[in-house]
Amino acid sequence: MNLRRQCRRVYSPFPLAARAPTQDGAEATQHEGGLRQPLVGSLQGMPSFDVVSQIDLQEVRNAVDQASREVHTRFDFKGTDSIIELQDGSIKLESSTEDRLAALVVVLEEKLVRRNVSLKSLDWGVVEAASGARSRQLATLQAGIDSDRAKAVNKAVKDVGLKGVQSQTQGDQVRVTAKKRDALQEIIASLKDVDLGIPLQFENFRD
Repeated sequence: MNLRRQCRRVYSPFPLAARAPTQDGAEATQHEGGLRQPLVGSLQGMPSFDVVSQIDLQEVRNAVDQASREVHTRFDFKGTDSIIELQDGSIKLESSTEDRLAALVVVLEEKLVRRNVSLKSLDWGVVEAASGARSRQLATLQAGIDSDRAKAVNKAVKDVGLKGVQSQTQGDQVRVTAKKRDALQEIIASLKDVDLGIPLQFENFRD
């Protein structure tokens, strides 16, 4: 995916062919007891919402640009040739020493928080040695709910113990369906307390 597009875009690591169709499609599945089963037709038309994990790439770009401008004007980074660069699916940071690299991380994270980008969107790699005795670190952008985390979401929904509530893994997101809309609000409140190491959003509400 080209991160340099100027339009606002949500990043997802899953190819289009790997995503299951919507609830109306025959490939959708529901989870009961940890097993993947065909979607029951009676669930269609019931109140539902989708649990997703998305990144606003335009806000990430804005944060990176702001961080880069600040670094180039700060006295404590003078002569370090520090770099904060948005790449395809990641952010590269590089500086003259590990100490200055750590300071770069702080600047970037401050800008991301101000742009309402969750720090859980970043998966930090180890600090590596770069050419010229410099230090480098890569932050991979995390988006989409992988299979392991989808299982955790399904388990969290089941653990709430509400009757008439079911969850379904659909590609890189999870759909939650209930007989009553009030039950969905309770599920959302519970999922907000679950730490999967990625940001979660709740979208596509249907009555």
